[in-house]
Amino acid sequence: MYGVYVHVPWCRIRCPYCAFVVDTRRRPADESWRDRVLLDWERERGHFVGSPTTLSFGGGTPSRADPAVLAAVARVVGATGEVSMEANPEDVRTETLASWRDLGMTRLSLGVQTFGDRLAPQLGRAHSSRQARSALTLVQAAGFESTSVDLIFGLPDQRPEDLAGDLRVVLDHGVPHVSLYGLSIEPGTRYEADKREVIDDDRWRSLHDVAVDMLEAEGLQRYEVSNFARAGHRSVHNEHYWRGRHWAGLGPGAHGWRPCGVRVANAADVEAWLSGQPPDEERASAEALFFELVWSTLRHVEGVDVGLLAVATGISAVVPAEYERAGLVRWRAGMLVLEPAGFVLVDGIAAGIAAASTKNLQ
Repeated sequence: MYGVYVHVPWCRIRCPYCAFVVDTRRRPADESWRDRVLLDWERERGHFVGSPTTLSFGGGTPSRADPAVLAAVARVVGATGEVSMEANPEDVRTETLASWRDLGMTRLSLGVQTFGDRLAPQLGRAHSSRQARSALTLVQAAGFESTSVDLIFGLPDQRPEDLAGDLRVVLDHGVPHVSLYGLSIEPGTRYEADKREVIDDDRWRSLHDVAVDMLEAEGLQRYEVSNFARAGHRSVHNEHYWRGRHWAGLGPGAHGWRPCGVRVANAADVEAWLSGQPPDEERASAEALFFELVWSTLRHVEGVDVGLLAVATGISAVVPAEYERAGLVRWRAGMLVLEPAGFVLVDGIAAGIAAASTKNLQ
């Protein structure tokens, strides 16, 4: 079981918080991108057995690409299950939704970030609240098997009622999946250059708790640190990452993990990638792989299978006793899982487990 991630770099602008590989040229080079993606797939497919179970178009802004180009990639990759893509509200029209459905798209994720006209400009969003709501109405009526909305919280002047209002729109539209991301200042972004500051921990936690309480009260259960879903609406593709499975990465800046254990990273410069620059390939050390697997799988509600972790890395997990005493983690049928209080501290918990487990290997 494995997935395929395809990176579509085209964007109208680079959002001030974004550190992903994007390209803001006026006319996307769709055909050149398609041909190069298919060469990436030709390179990667021999490292995997059988057909992929999922295909995900991410970005960037996949909804900027010509649907016929996306369809060509989808046909060649031939995923047997979920086919998903990300879209921005300003690209959503009845005819584009029909085109995405025709190419076999089963799941659409709408990158709203906020419905508030006061906060949207701070995030570089090109849509108004009215456009975002209209797009969401069209998406929900389009007949996809599942839909999702991305929201960001943690802006300096964001109030709890602002976030609650965003969530209320999503819930009133019956969206079955929400990805909720706390704002962070990433290296190389405009926010970093402008020396933007994140909100303090108490305000961050108050916004976080508002969101978790509202979503869970409406039946969307947290199944990963930043993701909430109704039954049957989890992101099947993203669960490859969170359950320690393998995937192929196609497109500029895309990463993959082959079953042989080799990590693959495509050129992050779009022009270099288009011109054929080969990917970097590396087999991670046991210690690095241990940390990556703990960090990724602990984020998921099903937690870390420490038996499989030991088989994969040769390292036995050591969990500092204070994490259990503080009610951050617990053991459940051989799996180490986060308690509700642990979700907001997962990065530190994962680092602590990795340090305790590998200290005698240094």
